[in-house]
Amino acid sequence: MPKSSKKQINEDDKTFLKMLQKNSGDSIESIAKRCGFSRQKLWRIKKRLEKDKTIWGYSAVVDDEKLDVKRYILLVKRSSQPIGDAINKITKLTCEKKGREIGIDVLSVGYLHGEYDVAIVFTAKDIILAKKFEGILSSECPNLIKELILMEYVFLLRDSGITNPEIEAFREFF
Repeated sequence: MPKSSKKQINEDDKTFLKMLQKNSGDSIESIAKRCGFSRQKLWRIKKRLEKDKTIWGYSAVVDDEKLDVKRYILLVKRSSQPIGDAINKITKLTCEKKGREIGIDVLSVGYLHGEYDVAIVFTAKDIILAKKFEGILSSECPNLIKELILMEYVFLLRDSGITNPEIEAFREFF
């Protein structure tokens, strides 16, 4: 008879993932204690979830201002042209080549359901570089992109499930 049912394993995975999202920098011992697991059990869960790509990686939530950058979101509405190899082209433009060349750091790219098709969240030193990045995407994929909307984050309230420690400064905006 198995030690744990699939349902229990699934619940243990979710418990661990929720704790990990709150602070991925904590030690295995600390997370295991908060989850009510042994260190060995948590280590096995972590390694299995990394192997099956449930966990893609780890990152820190950083204050953009201290890095001297601003955060932007670029909404993309694509044309009715067949997408073909365009996804690979956009990935190369945003993550691997042109963006980096001009000082853009792409934080996330997601396919959307709704009025727009893609959201690209990135940081840049200023709006001039953000607009340049928008122009590069537009010129490199002229038949694929119907419309682009660039917006700047004014104040980030939460990121990666973590509340901004400077939340009180948000009151200035109202």
